[in-house]
Amino acid sequence: MARNILKSSVQNASFSIVFQILFRCITFVLNAFIIRTVGQEVLGIMNVRLLLLESTILFLSKEPLLKACLTNTKSHNWAQVINLIWFSVPISALLGMVLVYIWVNLLSPTDDIYMNQYKLGCYAIALSCIVEQITESAVLVAQSFCFVKLKIIFETTYIISRTIIFVYLVVNYPNSAINAFSIAQIMSAVMLCCLYYGFFAWYIPSLLKFKEKGDEIERHWLFSDMDDFPFRSILNFFPGFMFNEDGKIDKNLLVLTVSFVKQSVIKQILTEGERYVMTISPVLSFSQQSMYDIVNNLGSLAARFIFRPIEESAYFYFTQMIQRDQALSKQNQINISESAEVLRHLCKIVTSIGLVVVTFGQSYSYTLLYLYGGQKLVESTLPTILLQCHCIAIVLLAVNGVTEAYAFATMTNKQLDRYNYLLVIFSILFLLISYVLTNILGPVGFILANCLNMLARIVHSIYFIYNRYKGSKHNPLKGLTPDVSFVFILIGSGFVTKFSERHLLPSSIVLHLFIGVIFLAASLAVWAYNNRDILKIGYDRYKRRASMKTD
Repeated sequence: MARNILKSSVQNASFSIVFQILFRCITFVLNAFIIRTVGQEVLGIMNVRLLLLESTILFLSKEPLLKACLTNTKSHNWAQVINLIWFSVPISALLGMVLVYIWVNLLSPTDDIYMNQYKLGCYAIALSCIVEQITESAVLVAQSFCFVKLKIIFETTYIISRTIIFVYLVVNYPNSAINAFSIAQIMSAVMLCCLYYGFFAWYIPSLLKFKEKGDEIERHWLFSDMDDFPFRSILNFFPGFMFNEDGKIDKNLLVLTVSFVKQSVIKQILTEGERYVMTISPVLSFSQQSMYDIVNNLGSLAARFIFRPIEESAYFYFTQMIQRDQALSKQNQINISESAEVLRHLCKIVTSIGLVVVTFGQSYSYTLLYLYGGQKLVESTLPTILLQCHCIAIVLLAVNGVTEAYAFATMTNKQLDRYNYLLVIFSILFLLISYVLTNILGPVGFILANCLNMLARIVHSIYFIYNRYKGSKHNPLKGLTPDVSFVFILIGSGFVTKFSERHLLPSSIVLHLFIGVIFLAASLAVWAYNNRDILKIGYDRYKRRASMKTD
């Protein structure tokens, strides 16, 4: 491509991060609206059962073909690529037929009052997936030729319009929330399709006109550097309309697609494993599934917005400071010393955050759920118990993120391959344990299974780090041990806030929150006093950056 691939890749990555945050925030607010308006069972049907159907159809029909078609786009025979990407349409239709039959006839049924809406929802999901796959050729061209701004505008419009349509219909027809969900899915998919094809129907003739004018094309940001754009009509986006002298399908891309199919199936199972277990297992009702989904979304906010950025930054830092294939004793000792200290500080920070979440989560889970979902959400004790258990999982998630980031950044290629196989084994065991514990303990079983999975990965990463620094003067794992005074203030805070929850919360939620703020501030003050060295490093770096900006 003539356009700047690196710049577009960075822009696309930045957009993906912003879009994910936007999507999560919208979902967060939308779930609260659904709970307060239509209840938990409807939320379970939509967020677990129907969205899992959509995810399965789209991922398996689109992901392998899209990955293959985005490979080495400079040397594409675009006629063959367009023919290949359109295979996603019949594949999604076939998958939709099979999976809709399973979802409607073989999985545990919904209550009679929701059955007709649920069936319509399954068919609507399958139809919207087919429409999205019809759009895929235009999406592929936009991505290959670096139309990053176009993607930002269209994808944001898509998610916002779907939300607006759904909310409008639910407000006016609260007893038909699943129907509203179905209509919003189809209408937004059709709109996205029209936006992409409408844009290129305008863009291609305009580009050809600018090319005829010569130098003027270079002065327009939308048309510059597009001499290699091979499409001469919007019909070229459809199979069979573009001149093709080398055969209908690129066999190499077809073989590559088959390879990606294997990866995609494994990735889909590991990514959506919990939802598959919930969907297949007859133990959890839709109400329980929605409760778990709500708690999981609330509990994972810390992971998405705090721990994940730390983990990604730590991974990049350690890859720059430590060489994979050399012993630490043979590397730059200044870098090794600094990276060991950074790892110790990071372990200290994430462990402390996790312990604070556990301590205050036990006394404020009910309050948070009440403020989020209203009285409907806390009518039973299950959501509160789930969130309290999830707080324990957050500690393990935090520690695993940093220790595994270091392990991934410094392992040799052979160690990485071995660990990838080990991760697959951990994930399969997680699914099996989830199924067993869910049948015994209900939704709590998912959280306990996740804790066991995280614990196994932490043990492996700690073992790797221990062996890595064995025999040296550095001990970064010391950061996993909290200070004694910090532990005591947390224990005291836990007792006082639990007393406040039992005796003050029923009469005054404001007073209960006020006590929590006071003891949280006291806990943070003790931690800051014990870790003055970490705060000093952060403050010095902040001053250095501020002075550089001033200069």
